[in-house]
Amino acid sequence: MEHKPDSIRAILLVFAIGLAVTGFTSLQASEEKRSATSTAGVLISDTELVPVVRAENR
Repeated sequence: MEHKPDSIRAILLVFAIGLAVTGFTSLQASEEKRSATSTAGVLISDTELVPVVRAENR
């Protein structure tokens, strides 16, 4: 019966480490989004919008 508490502690340790890594990653992602936003609140992107011209079917 001594092995059960050790295995439970190991599972909880892995869970806690995963939770900490997930939280740290989400904090970094939210800071990257803030740095990509200009002071006017407009998201700066490298994507260029191009109008689509379609020929009319007759």
